[in-house]
Amino acid sequence: MIDKYSALEKLGLYTAIGIFLTFMLLPFVEMLLASLRPLTHLFRSPYQFWSDDMSLQAYSDIWVTVPKLPRYIFNSVFLASMTTLICMVFVVPAAYAYARFQFRGKAVSLALFLAVNMFAGAVLLIPLYKLLRGMGLLNTYWAMIIPGAAFLVPTGIYLLKSFLEKIPKELEEAAFVDGASRLYTLRRVILPLAVPGLIVVGVYSFIGAYAQQFLFAITFNQKRDYMPLPAGIFEFIGYQEVIWNQMMAASIIGILPVLFIFLFLQKFLMAGLTAGAVKS
Repeated sequence: MIDKYSALEKLGLYTAIGIFLTFMLLPFVEMLLASLRPLTHLFRSPYQFWSDDMSLQAYSDIWVTVPKLPRYIFNSVFLASMTTLICMVFVVPAAYAYARFQFRGKAVSLALFLAVNMFAGAVLLIPLYKLLRGMGLLNTYWAMIIPGAAFLVPTGIYLLKSFLEKIPKELEEAAFVDGASRLYTLRRVILPLAVPGLIVVGVYSFIGAYAQQFLFAITFNQKRDYMPLPAGIFEFIGYQEVIWNQMMAASIIGILPVLFIFLFLQKFLMAGLTAGAVKS
């Protein structure tokens, strides 16, 4: 499709893409460079993009500065994994119902589900706090898992519904003729064909759960043993100074799990996104 453009149009297109990627990736590049610089050289003038005094010292010092850092990293991965698991448990049957069944209020209920994402998490913090306190879930993992899943399930339903609608109904009808139940057909016929869509929803849920931990953690949890990494990074902020290079090093380590998951599942993720993008 790119061959249809003239040389000048291609130049403009690639220039626009280059500018976009520069603004997207430059903060991450600077974060990496800041983690390699000594603390005393972070704000020196004139600015140097690269210098000879860079090292990995901050990556070794962070484990001494914040002894619970391994616990925080584990908590972040655990919370995101549990939130993703709960999302998939609710998303799969709900998306299948919306894709295959016709019932009164279908469009309205789906719109109400999606309307949940129109509200910022901060708007609902007080009612969520009262609800979790009444359930006795404050200062537990569940205080961060349940709200996280509640915000991610609606979009997950919408994404998977679009993918399931592309699977031919004739496959289910053939299974029904052979005597298969609805649940058996979903498990043995539909889900194997929906693997790319499931991966898209799973990756979206994991990244979303990983990214939204900070707000829920500082509001619903006061125990350090349950703190995820975004909240634990606060320990690099002292009374006299902020240990910026170690904070950036911890942030780099914090994004590695999501980066590895995305790189490992990139092929399946792109296949799922493109498969659900066109309606047959």
